[in-house]
Amino acid sequence: MGTVLAGGTLGLLVGERLPERVRKAATSGVGLVTLILGFRMALEAEDVLSLLLAVIIGGVLGSALRLEERLERGSRHVERWFRGYPLAEGFLTASLLFCVGPMTLLGALRDGMFGDWSLLGAKAILDGISSVALAAALGPGVLLSLLVLLVYQGGITLFGHLLAANMGTLSATSPGVIAFSAAGGAVIIALGFEILGWKRISAVDLLPALALAPLFSWLLRYISL
Repeated sequence: MGTVLAGGTLGLLVGERLPERVRKAATSGVGLVTLILGFRMALEAEDVLSLLLAVIIGGVLGSALRLEERLERGSRHVERWFRGYPLAEGFLTASLLFCVGPMTLLGALRDGMFGDWSLLGAKAILDGISSVALAAALGPGVLLSLLVLLVYQGGITLFGHLLAANMGTLSATSPGVIAFSAAGGAVIIALGFEILGWKRISAVDLLPALALAPLFSWLLRYISL
C-alpha cells in the first residue's frame, strides 16, 4: 500500500515527465529479481518428479480451461460496466493490476503462513512503479485501489496465518508445503519472463500446478512405501 501511495502520488505530480526508459529500467530490475525468487523457490523441491508432473499437467489443464483468457475477458467486462463514471477507470484498472495474479496469491500466502514476505516485497516495488504510470495516465482514481489492496491481499495473508495456526503439523519443511512452494516457484519464473517481455509462458495457466504438486508429492511418497 505504501509503494502504491508513493508511486501514485508521484505519478499525479510528475505525470508524463517521467522518462519511459526510467520506468522500463526499474521494471526490468523487478523482473530479474522475480526470476531469482522463483528459481530459489523451485530449487527447494525435494521431489523433482512431482514438480514435473504438476507443472506439465497443471499447465495443460490451465491451458485447456483457458484460465488466462477467461481472466482477461472477465476483467474487460468489469471495466465496461464502470466506464464513464468519475475515477472509475483508474480505480478499476489499478485494482485488477495489483490484486489479480500469481504473485499476489503466493506472496500473501507465504507471508501469512511462514512470515516470508520476499515475494510481497518484490510485488510492492512492481506495484509502485506501475502506479506511477497509471496515475499519470488515469488520474487520482488509482489511489482508491489502496482499499481493495488492503482487503484482498491482507485477507489472503490473514487466511494463510489462520491456516498455519490451526494446522499443527503444517510447517515450512512439510513435504506438501515444499511441493507447493516449488510449484509456486515455477509460476513465479513464468511471471518473471512475462515482466521482462521474454518468450511468454502463461503464469496464470500454470496456477493448477499449485494444487497438483502437494497431491503428486503425497501419491509418490505413498507409492514408495
